Amino acid sequence: MLNGAPARILIIAGSDSGGGAGIQADIKTVTMLGGHAMTAVTAITAQNTLGVDAVHMVPTQLVIDQISAVVSDIGVDAVKIGMIGNADTAHAVADCLSDLSCPIIFDPVMVATSGAVLADADTISAFERLMQLATLTTPNLPEMEALGGKDALLARRIPFLLKGGHADGDDIVDALHLAPGQSESWRDARIQTRSTHGTGCSLATAIATGLGQGMDLVSAIERARLFVRLALRDAPGLGQGHGPMGHQSVREDAMVAGPSLNHVTVGCRDYAASVNFYKALGLSLIVDSPSKGYARFEAPNGVTFSIYQHDDIATSTIIYFESKRLDAWVTELVSQGYAFEQLPQDESWGWREARLLDPAGNIVCLYKAGENRRYPVWPI
Repeated sequence: MLNGAPARILIIAGSDSGGGAGIQADIKTVTMLGGHAMTAVTAITAQNTLGVDAVHMVPTQLVIDQISAVVSDIGVDAVKIGMIGNADTAHAVADCLSDLSCPIIFDPVMVATSGAVLADADTISAFERLMQLATLTTPNLPEMEALGGKDALLARRIPFLLKGGHADGDDIVDALHLAPGQSESWRDARIQTRSTHGTGCSLATAIATGLGQGMDLVSAIERARLFVRLALRDAPGLGQGHGPMGHQSVREDAMVAGPSLNHVTVGCRDYAASVNFYKALGLSLIVDSPSKGYARFEAPNGVTFSIYQHDDIATSTIIYFESKRLDAWVTELVSQGYAFEQLPQDESWGWREARLLDPAGNIVCLYKAGENRRYPVWPI
């Protein structure tokens, strides 16, 4: 990035007329994560949530001309490759990108969520060159099989993130493989929704955006996964089939890299009166637990606020700063001499918290909650 300007993310992919996947999902993802999206459209499709009705491949030279136009003038900090169209375009794109030194994320799109085939055998064969160029390839399970399987990619020293959404089970496991014996995985509960169109596109683009913004690979993947999960939770339910996700509704949980002031807890003596007061102010009640004397609200901008029934109101206010790198942040503060009342620990409500006092004796909570802040483990 130059002088604080947004990261410049070049997207090479097909267009989705329904706005759920492809270039449209990619642009929304880059924009919501604070980057500047640039595009080289490889194909124009007529599609909706039920399927793909028609595909028109953009001529290879025009794809290359789009790439050259933006790279030569605006520059690029990261590249995401999605639907490539045909083998000729795949080889031409590989030639065009071979001189770039920025991160490249390759999402080997072969079949749409609806089942439509988007890459033939020759095109899949040409993917080898793109995988060799890529910083990371992001296949789902069927795509991995079409590419020769996990062991084959490891043998060829191709770094990949194997997405587990197509596997059976209540949990989804995504596994990063950088080299034989060098891996990391993430496990989360499956979000039950039919609005899954564009998950792969959005994940790969979010990773590219993070790398373009200077994040390391693991951090970029973690933020990308959170972004996709929140977009799934916020899906608007459009269409009759596999609908689009809710990119536009994702709040700061997945966007802010540094400390974020996004939650405050204050004390109350009359639980019911306080709940009614904050509801009257226009806050949405998302946790209502009278037996525990605890309620949590969400503001329209995604910031949360809670009340806690407490006899000593003067000492019951807590300010919360969230960070995706909580443990490293606390370690840095401890090394600078700051004393913590509580070092980072996992809490039963799904947050990881550390606590200290500011110079005036106010309680400050440094924490990491991810989707559990707006989507709590004990919702109404």
